[in-house]
Amino acid sequence: MRSLSPGARVEAALGTLLLRSTRARLYDRLIEGVDGVDVTTYPVLSGLARTGPTSASRLAEAIGLDRSATTRYATRLEAAGLLRRAVDHNDARATQLELTTAGRAAIARMRKTLSAAFDETLASWSAAKAERFATGLEEFTEQLQNPASLDDHGDGSRSS
Repeated sequence: MRSLSPGARVEAALGTLLLRSTRARLYDRLIEGVDGVDVTTYPVLSGLARTGPTSASRLAEAIGLDRSATTRYATRLEAAGLLRRAVDHNDARATQLELTTAGRAAIARMRKTLSAAFDETLASWSAAKAERFATGLEEFTEQLQNPASLDDHGDGSRSS
């Protein structure tokens, strides 16, 4: 695998990480003991926590589900008291999904569980290696989200 370019190695690793089976194993661990959340509704709740109040259509686009599935899962989360539908202040005919206090608490619990799982995985690494990985992943993600953040040299450093 080391004979591959760094880009090819990242592609392969991310491909494995993003497999439904890998995500499902993570979700199973995250949702344990969290009432009202299962592997199908977790992406909706997590996505809403990241986007903030938004329409089902915008949330569906952000998390990569179709609108009908997003709406169906949102209805289940609403019944569990984790999100609510509210009038869109920009368009009174539309509704927005937003987390409830219980939904924010569930997200905080699941994020704490996920952080602990990653800390457990990284525990066998040296502190320096784990720090380099975390920093590199943050920079990589930032550049994917904001390609303009790259300087002309492509090394991630910013010109002043």
